[in-house]
Amino acid sequence: MSIIHSRPVEIVNIRKGRKKSGLLPQHLTCVNACRDISEAYIEGNVLGSDFLRFRPGDVKGGSFSFDVAEKTGSAGSTSLVLQTLMPALIFAGHPSTIKLMGGTHVSWSPPFHYLQNIFVPVIEKMGCSLNLIIDQWGWYPIGGGIVHAEIHTSERLTGIRMDERGELLSIKGLSAASNLPASIAERQRSEGLKILRPYCADTEIEIISAPSRGKGTFFFIMARYENVITGFSSLGAIGKTSEEVAREACREFIDYHNSQGAVDPHLADQLIPYISISDEPSSFTTSKITNHLLTNIWTVRHFIDMDISVTGVEGEYGKVFKAGKTS
Repeated sequence: MSIIHSRPVEIVNIRKGRKKSGLLPQHLTCVNACRDISEAYIEGNVLGSDFLRFRPGDVKGGSFSFDVAEKTGSAGSTSLVLQTLMPALIFAGHPSTIKLMGGTHVSWSPPFHYLQNIFVPVIEKMGCSLNLIIDQWGWYPIGGGIVHAEIHTSERLTGIRMDERGELLSIKGLSAASNLPASIAERQRSEGLKILRPYCADTEIEIISAPSRGKGTFFFIMARYENVITGFSSLGAIGKTSEEVAREACREFIDYHNSQGAVDPHLADQLIPYISISDEPSSFTTSKITNHLLTNIWTVRHFIDMDISVTGVEGEYGKVFKAGKTS
């Protein structure tokens, strides 16, 4: 937002309430990447810093490479870095290519396949043009994943309306494992099909042996409705059965399916920067208002005077409406 609106920003008490406060490797990579694409002046860009001062220059497109583990070994999220850069590079005037190294399927961030299959199609409807490719998967704790992104420029973004999801048409998914017995992915798939097929006869789950330096498992669901596509996922962990990995993602899908909203809780907050950039009105319903959604709205309002309203309370169904700009 600082780059897009050419406004300097100062942030204090960064992650102050967390067990490990300050900038972690993935956050520092985001900050330094923003510096590199905008020739910004910056203070506080060190690991553990709880203070940041950022004054952007002009955003530029080009070829960039960022390694989340550059300063210290880390499976920090490549998805969070990519989401930091995309809104600014859309308006860079020249296309950009980005190579990102780090965690691709890790906790507390959108996995690569969510970005590729759920997030990107929605912002492409708004006028963005992106292509994401994964060469190597990166799991906690060693990371080592490799992702490539092509970002084309746009002069303006249109608004979106995602108020009704319509009927459920199909469920597609994948069950992946790296450097582990094939039976793990097969058990995840079997459990997922058992739970999901009563909701939709057209349900398919592909088994993938994912190339990676590390070990990990992943279960991902894409539920296609008449008007939206939603995504739900879970990760394996030591002591967590293959069946529980599948059940975790399926529970998220069932909670969404039994609610009313069109946009899943993870996508809702990710849309806020894009609808704020557009001059046109936007609206969407979501199955659950989250603190992430409310925080993103709060943050965007520090940069622009945006006429946006949220109907509903945190933790429940709600609607977001953003008015268009008047000339």
